[in-house]
Amino acid sequence: MNAPWKTDKWWVSPLNFLEEVRDQVKLPEKVVFHDITLRDGEQQAGIVFTREDKALVARLLDEVGVQRIEAGMPAVSDEDKAAVEEIANSGLKAEVYCFARCMKRDVDLAYECGVDGVVMEIPASNHIIESAYKWPLEKAIQLPVEATMYAHEKGLKVTFFTIDSTRADLNWWFKIIETVGEQGHMDALVVVDTFGVCTPEAIKYFVGKARERMNKPIEIHCHNDFGLAAINTIAGLSAGAEVAHTTVNAIGERIGNAAFEEVALILEVLYGKRLGLKYEKLYELSKTVEKLSKVSMPPHKPIVGEGAFKVESGIVASWLLEVLDSNPMVLFPFHWSLVGQPPPQIVLGKKSGKDSIVYKLKQMNVTASDEVALKILMDVKLESIRLKRPLSDEEFQNIMKKYL
Repeated sequence: MNAPWKTDKWWVSPLNFLEEVRDQVKLPEKVVFHDITLRDGEQQAGIVFTREDKALVARLLDEVGVQRIEAGMPAVSDEDKAAVEEIANSGLKAEVYCFARCMKRDVDLAYECGVDGVVMEIPASNHIIESAYKWPLEKAIQLPVEATMYAHEKGLKVTFFTIDSTRADLNWWFKIIETVGEQGHMDALVVVDTFGVCTPEAIKYFVGKARERMNKPIEIHCHNDFGLAAINTIAGLSAGAEVAHTTVNAIGERIGNAAFEEVALILEVLYGKRLGLKYEKLYELSKTVEKLSKVSMPPHKPIVGEGAFKVESGIVASWLLEVLDSNPMVLFPFHWSLVGQPPPQIVLGKKSGKDSIVYKLKQMNVTASDEVALKILMDVKLESIRLKRPLSDEEFQNIMKKYL
């Protein structure tokens, strides 16, 4: 059977594809991913990407099929500027952007790097403008009017990025963006949920209002403080945003951003949106960013977590042994090969059953009676409880040798 919800690569709910369900979501004809791993991702406390790191991640993103890469902020350091320049001139298929404040010298740095476009930030909420920046409100209009026009005159594509959009007074926010749109320049507008404080319903409302008032492409940038970044990004797209800002592994300022691998697979598998990405490279991309960022992913991280295809529970392991060779999608929402994950693994621990012991012994070309297998199982459980974790192969072999 081949249906949108059931292929050789995934098996999800047919409810997702009921007409009355699909009518609630209107995704854009084309979704563009704007990757911010190398800028907002690096803003997570403790992460440092070298020039070589950034070039490697950019190449992998390009191989996956990401259409736009925000390579960094040249004003941060000479190393960052060199990284942006290298990526911008490395012949990638993806467009290369950099991040800039609404300052002419930041625009000059971007221009010197040879990027295609620049994401230009300005605080949008009264409290950030007055309390954090100590500016008069009008400065948050004057600066972007001048700087965005300057960037446009330099031949750069301009994406206007309003910090803390979702906590700003809506009338004031519209005053900023409409004035910049009329007197300055923007090729696109980013709705920014800087502190991750919106519900999906609020994001849809906000993006919808922005589309009503601005005849510009809308981009969506969500943070994950309440765990809603991925679904809020989907909500923004369903309300008319065309570009999703994401990071690999959801790294980013404070709690992070919308995870590229999550948003992409949600769109492809659960919504049936064909994106043309090379999903089989996601695991490699994730592990590379994990290594370079030194931010370890929890095993239960969606899509790329080490636990996605690991089984310990005895009953589930027994099921897996029955279907692994014939129909593994009975037990998984998507096939491990879809995202480049390793094949399923049965681990031995407190929750294991006899079938798992027999399976492990068979892998070692060892046979045992049911009585001996049960004795080994009891020892495995006790040792797992003592260690508070599953057993390694060596630890299992030490137990096995007591009986065989």
